[in-house]
Amino acid sequence: MLIDNHNRVINYVRLAVTDRCNLRCNYCMPEEGIAFARKDHLLSIPELKRLSRLLVAKGVDKIRITGGEPFVRKDLMSLLEYQASLEGLREISITTNATLIGPHIGTLEKLGIRSVNLSLDAIRPDTFARITRRDHFHTVYGNLMRLIDSKIDVRINFIVLKGQNEEDIYPMIEFQKEYPVSVRFLEEMPFNGGSRDFTKLHWDHRRILEHISERYPDFEKLPAPLTSTSVNYKIPGHRGSFGIIPSFSRTFCGSCNRLRVTATGDLITCLYGKPVANLRSPLRFAGEDRIVEDILVQAVGSRARDGFEAQDQFGPIFGSSMTSIGG
Repeated sequence: MLIDNHNRVINYVRLAVTDRCNLRCNYCMPEEGIAFARKDHLLSIPELKRLSRLLVAKGVDKIRITGGEPFVRKDLMSLLEYQASLEGLREISITTNATLIGPHIGTLEKLGIRSVNLSLDAIRPDTFARITRRDHFHTVYGNLMRLIDSKIDVRINFIVLKGQNEEDIYPMIEFQKEYPVSVRFLEEMPFNGGSRDFTKLHWDHRRILEHISERYPDFEKLPAPLTSTSVNYKIPGHRGSFGIIPSFSRTFCGSCNRLRVTATGDLITCLYGKPVANLRSPLRFAGEDRIVEDILVQAVGSRARDGFEAQDQFGPIFGSSMTSIGG
């Protein structure tokens, strides 16, 4: 079992399989993209399988596959099939932009994939095209509806962006009125790959909730696990629910139970910190599992208490892209 220096059990890992993405969301990276990692610098599927096995052996029972866009990676399904066979891995979930997931939905159901988080910052085609710089809305919407019709729980992640998608907030609330999905509104984070300056947060979690309550004043707070990053609400008569994730305000840090591993093997113990180790060489060249396990234990044993302490400890990391950090 992995227990950090603040007595928190670490049982959740966000595992990136690629830093590449087929969209160019303006809050994530410049239009021309970023300097993506060389292919031989990415963890291979055998290395990702080995890491998954070692993580589960150390008590990790939830793995979320992230990117970049995970389905850009052609061999992703081989990894998911292996993970589904791991005894002790309670939940596998995926974060995706849903442009490429369509052909795999049936297989994902059969593998027992519990949930899909769909990054969708607009429910109208023109807003979608403006933010993503791509004309893929109808593909994404079609795959969203297929996911809703499946046995997979669907969560929509909507980053509230000043001057860009505020007018889509209410239509997104109406969407979860009609369909059994969870829409989570996120504060913007300054991990934009240098696409623009980030000076201050305009839409914080309080303002988002106040805006929603102006049109939908009757809602109730839903119970959530202590480790949840979102505060969730239900509006009477709505089939779905909505939540707010204070990703920049970081009010949930005290109960953090997660680690991140980037597509190149960087181990990150806090989103607002920097990599504390790299697992690629130990996974690629070390024969003994103990070497990798020792790195995990050592990293977990010196975690920052929260994102603010990590930021103070490691210095500014703003300007990095979420696609290289791991979603």
